[in-house]
Amino acid sequence: MKNEFILRIETRYGDMRTSEQKAADYVIQNLKEVADMSIGHLAKECGVSQPTILRMLHAIGFHGYKEFRHALIKELARTQDSRNSETLLYGYSLSKEDQLEDIPKKIVTTTAKIMEENLKNISLKTYEKVIEVLNHARLIDIYSVENSNVTAKDLLTKLLYLGLNCRHMDDVYHQRICASNLTPQDVAIGISYSGCSQDTVESMKAAKKSGATTIVITNFKDALISRYADLLICTSQEQLFYGDAIFSRTSQLVLVDMIYMGLLVSDYEKYSKCLDKSSKVIRDKAYIDEHL
Repeated sequence: MKNEFILRIETRYGDMRTSEQKAADYVIQNLKEVADMSIGHLAKECGVSQPTILRMLHAIGFHGYKEFRHALIKELARTQDSRNSETLLYGYSLSKEDQLEDIPKKIVTTTAKIMEENLKNISLKTYEKVIEVLNHARLIDIYSVENSNVTAKDLLTKLLYLGLNCRHMDDVYHQRICASNLTPQDVAIGISYSGCSQDTVESMKAAKKSGATTIVITNFKDALISRYADLLICTSQEQLFYGDAIFSRTSQLVLVDMIYMGLLVSDYEKYSKCLDKSSKVIRDKAYIDEHL
C-alpha cells in the first residue's frame, strides 16, 4: 500500500510552484532521511530557500516544520513493517524470459504506479474549474481517435446518465464540423494520450477558434494539443511501456470517474434524480430473475 504521507503530498502536488515541487520530490524520495533533518538542512539538500519549504508544507496542510516532522516520524513508525515486506515494481519491462505467472502482478503494480502519477499531476484548482464549466455548458463535445475512443465513449455515457447535453462522433470529419460550430456557451473535450493525434488536435483548434471552453486530457503537458487548452489535465509525464495503450486507457478512465463523481458531488440532488430517471429508462435492457 502507498505510504499515506506520500499520498498527502501528491494530492496537492499539482497546485504547487515549481520550487515547491522540487522540495516535495526530495521529501517523497528521502522520507527517512528528512525525518532527521532541520529545516535549514532540508532546504540546502533540496536547493531551495527555507520559505519555500514552509510554503510547500502549508500547501499539504501543515502549520510549521515541527508539526511536519512529528507527522512524518509517526507515519514512518506506523508503516515500517509493511514497507519492509513490500516489493513494488516501478515501470514495466517485457522480455521473452518473463513468466506467465508474473504478468498479473506486474500489470497491477505498474497500474498502481500510474494512478499515483495521476494524482501527483492533477491540479485540484483545474479539476474544480472543469467541474464548474461542465455544470454550466450548453453543449459538451468530446473529440478523440483510436484508443482514446474507449475513454470518450465512457465519458459520453456517464455525462448522458447525468442528463448533460453531450455528443461524440467516431467520424473525424464530423468532429471537425461540430467543433467549428460551437459557441462560447459550449465546452469541447479533447482526449489524446500522446497529445499529437492530428485529427483531435485540429478539432480542438477549431473549437477554441469558435470560442468554446476547451478541456484537454493528455499525458504530456507540453504536447501540441495543450496549445488549444483552456483547462489542461495531464495523467502523467512518463511513457512507461511501448504500446502504451494498455496503461494510457487505464489512467484516462480514472480521470473520467473523477469527473463523473465530481459532478455528482457538485449538485447531488439534481444529478441523483437524473441518474434515477436514466436508470428507469434502460431498466428493460437487463434480465431480471424471472427471465433466467
